[in-house]
Amino acid sequence: MSTHAVSVRPQGLRLVHVVLGAALLSGSMASLSMDLLQAYEAAKKQDPTLLASRAATQAGRERLPQAFAQMLPNVSANLSQNNNQLRSSLPNFLGVEQITDSSYASSNQTLQVRQPLFRTYLTAQYRQAVEQVKDAEAALAQDEQNLAVRVSGAYFDAVLSREQLALVMTQRTAYTAQVDAARKTYAAGGGTRTDVDEAQARLDLVVAQEIEARQNVDFTLRQVQILVNEPAQDLQSLNVAKLTLVGPKPESLTDWTERAELNSPKLMSFKAQLDVARLEVDKAQSGHLPTLDAVAQWSRSESENVTNVSSKYTNTSLGLQLSIPIFAGGGVDAGVRQALANVDRAEQALEAGRRDLGVQVHKQFRGVTENIPKIRALEQALRSAEQLIVSNQKSFQAGNRTMIDVLNAQQQRMVVSRDLAQARYMYLVSKLNLLALVGAADSQAVAEINQAFQAE
Repeated sequence: MSTHAVSVRPQGLRLVHVVLGAALLSGSMASLSMDLLQAYEAAKKQDPTLLASRAATQAGRERLPQAFAQMLPNVSANLSQNNNQLRSSLPNFLGVEQITDSSYASSNQTLQVRQPLFRTYLTAQYRQAVEQVKDAEAALAQDEQNLAVRVSGAYFDAVLSREQLALVMTQRTAYTAQVDAARKTYAAGGGTRTDVDEAQARLDLVVAQEIEARQNVDFTLRQVQILVNEPAQDLQSLNVAKLTLVGPKPESLTDWTERAELNSPKLMSFKAQLDVARLEVDKAQSGHLPTLDAVAQWSRSESENVTNVSSKYTNTSLGLQLSIPIFAGGGVDAGVRQALANVDRAEQALEAGRRDLGVQVHKQFRGVTENIPKIRALEQALRSAEQLIVSNQKSFQAGNRTMIDVLNAQQQRMVVSRDLAQARYMYLVSKLNLLALVGAADSQAVAEINQAFQAE
């Protein structure tokens, strides 16, 4: 037997270490799972809807410096340089027309400074810009609240769909065992053909439900990936042991409604829009008022006309310019009426928003408070359903129950398990939606809910 020595160069060893390290790193990254808080933080950076809202808000903020600029001095300069060609025809003393061609250069330089002193339109426009910025900020805050709701909703749907798939798979395993048992019993001379057919029918239905459940898992994961703009194949599941069922704090619905009316970004946006509409009335009414500007002007001209070809003039003026509107064809009055109608529209929109907000707060408040006893009742129902399966199986073995009774008991457990999972997630959704209505669905709120998705 011959022995061959293999030598490895240091460069080769380093390459092997790099490859192994990259493989281990990629394996560890693939095994990492995303929890709710991580998904929310990723969506804050990647969600296109929120990014578009931020850009729109930044554009809205620019209204304020634009409006303020209209109240500052306006400085303008005009420069002109011309080459003039003049042809003149005059009769001489004999009455014969003589044509004379001449050319000369002319120039003009003007510098003007205009400072508005009294323009109610500009004042109202500036105040309106302040309210428009408030509206833009409120719209952004509303989209940030909606992001927490959208991310949590998509995350909960994805995790719930995975749990429902697991329930279907458990049911399939149970039905498969029942089909095998029914066939063996029937082949041995016991049982009935109906037991076999019933068990097989239940199994076939569960197979169809499995296909639908897998499609739902894929779809809901895709929804999460769209929000976070990164792979989200492994999401943290709900840890029932860490799910704390507590009611809203404060416990009064009236307190939550008042808090929503004070802090709701949507309501703040409606209020700002109403103020904008009212200031639009002031802008429209300013069409009846005079304007007063201070004007300073310096100008210099050379050969400004044909009669003074070689002349040079320098003129400096400082004064006030008053403009008084007299008649505009009724356009100003029409603008005022239009602005007043828009005020009425904004008032009604604010009232509708306030009423809708009260309904939503009431709905989400009850969603939190009523899901707590519902969850506890379903937990007890699940324990009873599991015991019912055990009892039916023993009674079936003793000949007191049929196969259909066992299958019905298993079906009841699946329904209760599904309803329990949905109730738990509805509790969390209602809790976060309630916080969003009062403008409190932020990272801290998401982090508190995320504790229920942490492993032991």
